[in-house]
Amino acid sequence: MKSRIEAVMDAAVEKQSIVGAELVVAHHGDIVCRRTAGWLDREAGVSMIENAIYRLASVTKPVVAATALAMSDKGLIGLDDRVADHLPWFTPTSPDGSQAEITIHHLLTHTAGLAYSYPQDPMITTGLGASDMSLEENFSRVAKLPLEFVPGTGWLYSVAIDVLGAVLEKVHGGSVGDAVREHIAGPLGLNETGFFVADKARLAKPYADGMPAMPMGDPQMVADESGEGPTFSPSRIFNPKAFQSGGAGMAGTPGDILRFLEAMRNGGGGAVRPETVARAFSNQIGNLKRDDAGQRFGYLGAVVDDPVAAGSPSAAGTVNWGGVYGHSWLIDPVNGLTVVSMTNTALEGCTGQYPKDLIRAVYADYVD
Repeated sequence: MKSRIEAVMDAAVEKQSIVGAELVVAHHGDIVCRRTAGWLDREAGVSMIENAIYRLASVTKPVVAATALAMSDKGLIGLDDRVADHLPWFTPTSPDGSQAEITIHHLLTHTAGLAYSYPQDPMITTGLGASDMSLEENFSRVAKLPLEFVPGTGWLYSVAIDVLGAVLEKVHGGSVGDAVREHIAGPLGLNETGFFVADKARLAKPYADGMPAMPMGDPQMVADESGEGPTFSPSRIFNPKAFQSGGAGMAGTPGDILRFLEAMRNGGGGAVRPETVARAFSNQIGNLKRDDAGQRFGYLGAVVDDPVAAGSPSAAGTVNWGGVYGHSWLIDPVNGLTVVSMTNTALEGCTGQYPKDLIRAVYADYVD
C-alpha cells in the first residue's frame, strides 16, 4: 500500500501537472523520507534523479537573508543600517516625494515599499528574466521610481532581497555569491548551491504549467489564476553578465537546501547565532496586512501564527516559503520537522495544489 506521500507525488506525475519532483523530509534530525517521481527530462526519457539540481527562484532568498544575518552577527552590517549608507545610488522616494529611509530590516521583511513589477520601466528585470545589467544598473532604475508606501508602513513581496544582495556585495567585496560562500555556503557545506550550476547533467529541465505541463521556452511567461505571471529565462543562470539576483538567481540541490534549513532549525549551525535565528523565526512585521491569512513574516520567510486561519497542518511558529520554478519548504520547530519539496514545474510546484497536498501528506505520514 502506498504512503500518502507516494500517492500525492505519483498522482501529480500521472496527470502531468508535475513533470518531475523530489521530496526530502527530516524529522528530529533524521532523514525519514527521500523520494523522487517523474522526469528530469521527459522528452529525453530521463527519469528524475536523487539530488538533481534545480533553478531555485525564491528559495534563493532565505540563503541570502541568512548571509546578511551572519554578516550582522560579525558586525559587518547592522539590521538598522540605512541602505543608502551602503548604496549611495539607491535613494528612492516615498509616494509623497519625500526621501525614504530604507533599512536592512525593511529589506529582509519586505516592508521597504518596493514591488516585484515595474511596468513604468520595461528595462527593469528580476532574477527570473534575462538581463545583461549589473545590480547597480538594474536597481538604480528602480530607485528612480517612487515606493509603494513609506518604509515600515506596509508589506509587499518585492525585489527587496535583490537590493539586499547589492548591499552584501558592496560590503563584502566581490560578488553576492562570494558573500554567500564566505558566510553561509562554505561554513554549512552547501557545495552545489550558488549562482552557478555544479553539474549540467543533473540540471532539471524546466516545464511550464499545462495539462500536460510543457517544456519551458526562453523567455516564457507562466500565467497564474489572474492570467498574469512571471517571465522566466532558463538560460539566465549561464549568463555571466546577468546580475546575481539575491531574490531568485541561484541553483542548487534539495540536499543542500535541507542542510541549510536544518542548520537554521538547530540554531544557525555555527554560521548564524542562535539568538539571531530566533529573531529570524519570529514575527518581524507586527500587524501589517498580509493576504495570507494566519501568517506573519520573519527574516527567512512567512511565519505561521494561526495554523487554523492559515489552513495549515503545521504548528504555530513554522517558517515557510517557496520558489516559482516549482518549490516549497518549511521548518516546523515544534514538531522537529523540515521539508524540502522541489519540482521542475512552474508554477504548480510552488503555488498550485501539489505542495498543499504534499505537506498534508507529510504530516499525515510522520506527525499525526
